Amino acid sequence: MKSSMTQTKSLSVILVLLALSTAVSAQTSGKRTVIHAGKLLDVKTGRVETNQAIVIEGDKIVSVGPVSAVKTSPSDRTIDLPNATVLPGLIDAHTHLTFNPHFGYENLAISVPREALIGAHNARVTLEAGITTVRNVGADGYADVALRDAINAGDVPGPRMLVSGPPLGITGGHCDNDLLPYEYHAIEAGVADGVEQVQHKVREVIKYGADLIKVCATGGVLSKGDDANASQYTLEEMRAIVADAHRLGRKVAAHAHGAQGVIWASEAGVDSVEHGHLMNDAAIATLKKNGTYLVPTLYLLDWQQGHAAEANLPDYAKKKMEMVSQVGKANAKKAFEVGVKIGMGTDAAVYPHGLNAHELAVYVSLGMSPLQAIQTATINDADLLGWSDKVGTIDPGKWADIIAVDDDPSHDVTTLQNVKFVMKGGEVVKNEYSK
Repeated sequence: MKSSMTQTKSLSVILVLLALSTAVSAQTSGKRTVIHAGKLLDVKTGRVETNQAIVIEGDKIVSVGPVSAVKTSPSDRTIDLPNATVLPGLIDAHTHLTFNPHFGYENLAISVPREALIGAHNARVTLEAGITTVRNVGADGYADVALRDAINAGDVPGPRMLVSGPPLGITGGHCDNDLLPYEYHAIEAGVADGVEQVQHKVREVIKYGADLIKVCATGGVLSKGDDANASQYTLEEMRAIVADAHRLGRKVAAHAHGAQGVIWASEAGVDSVEHGHLMNDAAIATLKKNGTYLVPTLYLLDWQQGHAAEANLPDYAKKKMEMVSQVGKANAKKAFEVGVKIGMGTDAAVYPHGLNAHELAVYVSLGMSPLQAIQTATINDADLLGWSDKVGTIDPGKWADIIAVDDDPSHDVTTLQNVKFVMKGGEVVKNEYSK
């Protein structure tokens, strides 16, 4: 008898819990956000649909269609953007959120904890500029890993981040510390030489939280004592890096200016080449043949030329910046014309954060249509990051990362330099239309 009563009570408790659970679930599912978009840009086709409703539950989009087809309820949160053009949040495939435009020896005074705090500030600035996702390709001491985790935990506002941690580079190369003399024995965390060492370094940075691998395939512009034209890693080393990274589920981004480094990086199977400012026709043809993305980072050339006093580059960097500025755009234009895959990336930190969308206007000046430029920062970058199922378009099932501007960016891409509304994961970050 006692056992029967106990079973009856247990069953009653279970039924009550199930009822409560159903009620809570119903309540939660009823909490929707509905954005009424006066104009909605389909970045895949370039069509602009009018009077559209984007229905969001939690952090995901559940439906997109005419306002007339959506039944709202009093519990819905409604956001009216009747005069704005709405489009997906932009993606920047080449940022350094934990750095600011400081060059040369002044970098030595900045600690890793300070860089993480710098990153928290720059993450907010970047998000409010309409960049809802970034690929952070290079940071000291895994400061970018800490920043990504803090954003994901809701501790600080910022874009979604895929991070590389310390970039891999050769001893004495672009990604090593070449500012201090021998007695300091200064070596950057990503330095590795030879096949065995680079394999170990790939595994090490993944161990400490890297989402992708950044590798320095050539010398750089802002580094001391190297040559931007010179290849650094051998083809054999590059292939070893890519093989380990891909086997372990990580993509590879290769910093490369000079033609040989671009060719070797592409032949090794990297997913993207960053910069490519000193490419030749053979390097461009190799990118096209292998389907390697080029992330051209061109606005930095304009900013550096227009803000030379503010940039205050050391002499060694100034000379190299002048060299890449002379040919960088012309080489990118050739890549555009032959159909190399292009992803938008800015190298933000070489100039102030928040100016990311200026990159798109440079692409248009070199022959892209405004829509093609927008696609580099949406569907192309989503593909490059491996996140096409998550970001890049306003479609059901994707994260509710949404921005709005006054005018139609498919006619004038510069309107994206003044984003008025930003939503990330269903949460409004900025809404100047509500003022």
